[in-house]
Amino acid sequence: MKKVILGLAVVSTVFMKAQTQIIAHRGFWQTQPPTTENSLKALENAQNLKIYGSEFDVRMTKNGVLVVNHDEHHAKMEISETDFKELKKVKLSNGEPFPTLKDYLKQGKKDKALMLIVEIKPDKTKEKEDELTKKTIKMIKDMKLDEQCEFISFSLNVCKEIKKLEPKFKVQYLKGELSPQQIKEEGLDGIDYHFSIFQKNPTWISEAKALGLITNAWTVNDIAVSDELKKQGIAFITTNIPDQLK
Repeated sequence: MKKVILGLAVVSTVFMKAQTQIIAHRGFWQTQPPTTENSLKALENAQNLKIYGSEFDVRMTKNGVLVVNHDEHHAKMEISETDFKELKKVKLSNGEPFPTLKDYLKQGKKDKALMLIVEIKPDKTKEKEDELTKKTIKMIKDMKLDEQCEFISFSLNVCKEIKKLEPKFKVQYLKGELSPQQIKEEGLDGIDYHFSIFQKNPTWISEAKALGLITNAWTVNDIAVSDELKKQGIAFITTNIPDQLK
């Protein structure tokens, strides 16, 4: 009987690992009432969903402060050209303070079961990108969050810089123009492409899996699209509706 129970447990574990995992896009913010993307509340909501992970965006202010924001601008201020003391004067739409990366990671650390998917945004020069990347990794390591963070970027330079600084970190490329074989040759860990890229290249998921690469699709907000990607065996789906796709 014990062997039967053990066997069922093993099968259950394998089955769970084989299932497509859900990542909340900029946190879980399409709630009732709704909150703000990339806010601490959106991250907390994702933590409460008990899903695989929550994605967020990292930028750097003019005076070198790391902040969490998707767009290049906060209010009408360009983040890379504005000091943090000016940016923080304008709160998020849900009333929260403009979040620093440190504050965001502190909230993330409260639930070690939720992976933090760190998107490092492209910057104006390689030097700026390298500085942003180096500072982001240093903060994550200083806060002992190495095992809880995975990395993505639209910048191939950022992706390669992460692997150069910390080869053990999992890094996926976002832009979508490189084939799985090219990603493998660049030394990266996976492809995290818009779902339309996989629709145009229907063999890329299987090719990536054969190469041992991670596969992820963004931003999937349609259940039919999600179901089709699952049939193809995609490992992760990033979505604005993590509660529904869960």
